[in-house]
Amino acid sequence: MAGDLAARGVIIVSGAAWGIDGVAHRAAFGVGGRTVAVLAGGVDKVYPSGHTELIEAAMAAGGAVAAEVPCGAAPTKWRFLQRNRLIAALGAATVVVEAGWRSGSLNTAGHASALGRPLGAVPGPITSPASAGCHRLLRDYDAVCITCADDALALVGIDAGLASGAGVDAARTDDATRVRDALSTRAPRTVGDIARRAGMDPSDVAVILGYALLAGDAVDRGEGWLRVT
Repeated sequence: MAGDLAARGVIIVSGAAWGIDGVAHRAAFGVGGRTVAVLAGGVDKVYPSGHTELIEAAMAAGGAVAAEVPCGAAPTKWRFLQRNRLIAALGAATVVVEAGWRSGSLNTAGHASALGRPLGAVPGPITSPASAGCHRLLRDYDAVCITCADDALALVGIDAGLASGAGVDAARTDDATRVRDALSTRAPRTVGDIARRAGMDPSDVAVILGYALLAGDAVDRGEGWLRVT
């Protein structure tokens, strides 16, 4: 969904954490869109450190990193909750995905409601603890049920038909196009690297690369894949 929105020119704002945050950022710059990562520490203190490359890739794609504390400030537990209000304030709407009963995303949702911003939640299986927080928002806090990018656009009053021509061409959300855009014509890239850049699952990328090889659109150099111009 983040990729579909980014492909229509929507800027994705999230916290660069493990899980949904990382997926949202990758999906956005994977289709040539832009994303903003709001950090709990200084902009030079990426946390988790394993997302340093993700932040660099987002910046290279025209995105931004934001923080309200100075460089050198370490991320602390209370700063994660504090930065959530910035995520809510920067977005035209807040959409919560896969939030547990006590997820920090619910804190962001609370700030969004306090600011009068539209609030949405993506439902999941009723037996899934990872969706308990989303169901709580839908049941108790009048969140809007979000099932696709069009629902998210409607949340902020944007007509999906009008948005389809904005920003990056919506056709770029096609998985094969994402993989092609993630390939280089000069530097071989591994399946894992391509998947990270495209915001996709490595197994799906491997299948698409197989078809691209047969079509002559890509070549496997052993140490990685190259795009054929």
